[in-house]
Amino acid sequence: MGKHVAHIVWDWNGTLFHDIDAVMAATNAAFAEIGLEPITLERYRELYCVPIPKFYERLLGRLPTEAEWDHMDRVFQRHYLDHRLGCGLADGAEELLESWQTSGGTQSIMSMYGHDELVPLVRGFGIEPLFTRVDGRTGPSGGSKAAHMVRHLAGLDGIPADRTVVIGDALDDAVAAAHVGAHAVLYTGGSHSRAGLTAAGVPVVDSLAEAVAEAARLAGRRRSTS
Repeated sequence: MGKHVAHIVWDWNGTLFHDIDAVMAATNAAFAEIGLEPITLERYRELYCVPIPKFYERLLGRLPTEAEWDHMDRVFQRHYLDHRLGCGLADGAEELLESWQTSGGTQSIMSMYGHDELVPLVRGFGIEPLFTRVDGRTGPSGGSKAAHMVRHLAGLDGIPADRTVVIGDALDDAVAAAHVGAHAVLYTGGSHSRAGLTAAGVPVVDSLAEAVAEAARLAGRRRSTS
């Protein structure tokens, strides 16, 4: 199999970082600012899409104006920071990360959370040494991950895309993976329903343990069971 082993590119929000409650609280706070009724988690997962202004279009019946989008985004970020304090890693995440590294795999994070906020958050959980690279979004929020994924893979020191598996909770993670020629596994613990995720045509799982097992299979690498 050559010198390379399988590499996982992890999403952060809604995948490794279980923050869906904070996302919902911040989303409804942003909605209240423009007179929208609160939304349930089920409805959120049914409608959520990227770029984020399209998500608001599904709720408003029109695209938000630039001023509305800027205002809602500021409100969301402010409330998210408050509610994020009560969030932690997804169940079993740290053990899975350690096991993957111990078995010879490599891994990194590519998140659409702002880079300057992401790095200290990852570091605060004591897991930064488990990753070869941690990249967050640079530039404006609300867009797609595809271009960021190109930049991320370019910084992975020659790890080939066909031995890379993106694990995330959103359809955009599968789009970003396809954009760079990588595999993808989608996890139901975050922003989309299972029904919505199946539209991507990639494996959909209900736990991160299943996601790692699928990653090993997709990359053609047999992991040790010891």
